[in-house]
Amino acid sequence: MAQPRSSLICARAFSQIFSAMSLTCTLRCFFLLLMWGVGTGLTSAQTPAASTSATPGPKRQLQAVRITEAIKLDGVLDEAVWQQAPIASDFIQQRPNPGVPEKHKTEVRVLYDDAALYVGAIMHDSSPDSILHEITQRDNFGNTDLFSVFLDTYHDQLNGYNFTVTTSGVQLDGRYSPAGGEDFNWNAVWDARTSIRGTDWIAEMRIPYSAIRFSNAPEQLWGLNFARQRKRDNAQFFWNEVKPAVDGFVNQWGDLRGVRDIKPPLRLSLTPYVSAYVNHNPLNAEGTRRTTTSFNGGADLKWGINESFTLDATLVPDFGQVQSDNQVLNLSPFEVQFTENRQFFTEGTELFNKGNLFYSRRVGATPVGFYNVAVGDKEKILRNPAETRLLNATKISGRTKNGLGVGLFNAVSNEMYATVRNEETGKERRVMTQPLSNYNIFVLDQSLKNNSYVSLINTNVTRAGNTYDANVTGGLFRFANKKNSYAVDGQLVYSRRRGQTFGEATPIDDRDGYKYKVGVSKISGAFTWSLSQGIESASYNPNDLGILFGNNNITQILDVAYRIYKPFWKVNNFSVFSEINHSLLYKPTLYQSSYLYLGANTTFTKSFLQIGFDFDTDPASHDFYEPRTFPLGKYYVHLPANTGFVLFANSDTRKKLSYGVNVGNRTFALDDRLGRPRRIKYLAGFYPRYRVNDHLTFRYSLDWSIVHNQIGFVNGGLSTDEPLDQPFMNQILLGRRDVATVSNVVSVAYTFNNRMSFTLRTRHYTSNVRYEDFSTLAPGGQETLVDYRRNRDNTYNAFNVDAVYAWWFAPGSQVNIVWKNAGSSFLLADEATPQYFDNFNRTINTPHNNSLSIKVLYYLDYLTFKRQK
Repeated sequence: MAQPRSSLICARAFSQIFSAMSLTCTLRCFFLLLMWGVGTGLTSAQTPAASTSATPGPKRQLQAVRITEAIKLDGVLDEAVWQQAPIASDFIQQRPNPGVPEKHKTEVRVLYDDAALYVGAIMHDSSPDSILHEITQRDNFGNTDLFSVFLDTYHDQLNGYNFTVTTSGVQLDGRYSPAGGEDFNWNAVWDARTSIRGTDWIAEMRIPYSAIRFSNAPEQLWGLNFARQRKRDNAQFFWNEVKPAVDGFVNQWGDLRGVRDIKPPLRLSLTPYVSAYVNHNPLNAEGTRRTTTSFNGGADLKWGINESFTLDATLVPDFGQVQSDNQVLNLSPFEVQFTENRQFFTEGTELFNKGNLFYSRRVGATPVGFYNVAVGDKEKILRNPAETRLLNATKISGRTKNGLGVGLFNAVSNEMYATVRNEETGKERRVMTQPLSNYNIFVLDQSLKNNSYVSLINTNVTRAGNTYDANVTGGLFRFANKKNSYAVDGQLVYSRRRGQTFGEATPIDDRDGYKYKVGVSKISGAFTWSLSQGIESASYNPNDLGILFGNNNITQILDVAYRIYKPFWKVNNFSVFSEINHSLLYKPTLYQSSYLYLGANTTFTKSFLQIGFDFDTDPASHDFYEPRTFPLGKYYVHLPANTGFVLFANSDTRKKLSYGVNVGNRTFALDDRLGRPRRIKYLAGFYPRYRVNDHLTFRYSLDWSIVHNQIGFVNGGLSTDEPLDQPFMNQILLGRRDVATVSNVVSVAYTFNNRMSFTLRTRHYTSNVRYEDFSTLAPGGQETLVDYRRNRDNTYNAFNVDAVYAWWFAPGSQVNIVWKNAGSSFLLADEATPQYFDNFNRTINTPHNNSLSIKVLYYLDYLTFKRQK
């Protein structure tokens, strides 16, 4: 009987990887000896063994006490009722020495009434100066002690809440989920007060039921844990032991009992905003205003549909104050993925991130026709907005008492137009660059026992008119055994496109595609591994609402890791990990690449200096994407065998002056087919931070890299009609180039108190490209040097300043004053220069766009109004 095609592919893949790799016996022996030594000789220092075992510790229980009198939130705990509640104590260290009982006791009590949960904690210490208390912005960790409360309100051991307060009263909150991990972008409206009394510090927290979701059961059973960070020792302790060798976090919490006869409240809040902008752009077209003003208004709405589900909506949103994107020179065949900074798209989106099918920057992105505005003779583009205006966005999400998570996301963006003016007549006309568009996501996620789940997700983009629509549907699963030591997981996704490319009359070519991935892994214990295989078909395309850099792949990956969690010798911990990766082109089935990766890191016991390295070696590979020709397979750029490494170190962040540093190198084998010199890359990074005091901190980051003799795409096919390129119009043109890139970021943060701060961030980025020679590319990766005389050298500069004053004047209410300064330049041919300070001076002296804005948000809670009546 013939073997299944997938089995043949997998077998051939792993046979090719070992035959293709040019590893020396020394490297193989070194790796085997390292794994053997770590797994035998070093583990003898691990005592007690229970603290690093892969078996979860026993579940503790705490009884909450109902109260009838009011609690004054002042960080004192002087009400008599606090003394009547049972005490949670005897915390267990999780790092740096797992399993060790706390030396300085922590005492926690829990009260509740019909409106909120109250948590009071006393953290005993040795002396007042052992209690560190740097003041930071909300949701930012600093050089400070802290106390955390964790709640799993549906007791599914998968999803949970985090409410944290530092010694200075700075609040942090987050969510936990299998899809999102630890997500501190989530924000809730709650309150906390702290105080320092002698050698103790005290935290008093009020968590209203409107901040969490729970069932309507007469008696609640919630997962519960507490954590304390004692920054003086860089130590973290948990009430219910959290073992680092056990897979999962929420499943290692204890239980909160005794909460009875509470009802999920009507969760209804409105946060209206008003904003005003003054924008000055000296580069505006002639005849237009250089300085403009605008006034905006809208609101965010939260409505608890029932005890499980919440609707979040933003009406006429304004995202003009978010941090500027880090613009870069992109020479790759793939788009740049930017960080999402808009709060609505970062908060409470864990369900929508299942399967990595949602890239939120697609919503409100650059209009699809931005780069293809058709202009006639004697016409020029007057205005062409680079961002699509959102009309509204809505999320409905929640989880039932049976563990079924449901999510629905919808957003509508407006039509966008460019304005074109005839320079002779002055007549203006509008050209559509984006049709009215609707973005939709639907998710079902069923939590199962043993930290397992099954999920279904669908994303859809519908555009007005004949512009194509896109639909992606995926199924995911993860099943772990009862001991939570092994798991299998998988994903199957189908993509579909129908319609016409924007601005064209012909239907799109890419229609239906699929992706699958299946894997098996050992997930708990000191030694872990995973083995997976995946395929992305040649027409699989989720990029209308997701992001995928390249399809048409068959990939096999083997990961192996070993970790020592207990201190030994002079270090706190040690981790070593490796990966074997092999990739084929799916259609036609051709070899792409393979590599072996090896990395390790450790932290020293006394100095808390972290050091580590990353090393990989890759045999010769074929880059089918760099030639920019489709369908893939006929052309590729040959990459010689290469080896790379990075060494890094991070100093103790408790000190006033701390730093991070890395250096690396990648060296390619000599490719003498055209007599070219060897390709080589150097990189370095330096990241110092100086904390002047508990209020003021300076940070600096420097990233530098230079690549010599990189081979990259210049132009090809019918992609250009420039006269000097006519001899090469029907050929793919590659260039050998040197690329030098420098990025500098300077930031200052001054925190007045736990509700008011000022931050200033300045970034300068420059990348210079100089070409040495050119070649044409033939099928099969063959290159031929050509006499190409067009100067393709270029330099890109980007400069940004973001200054933000933020004041949380009431719970959920905020005033932001933001100044932004932005400028960039793209220099070609003889104007391009590799001199850094020439680029910096040119960037500074180039006219910049300046924007000053003020935005006021005010949180209105229905329950607050109801109590005041």
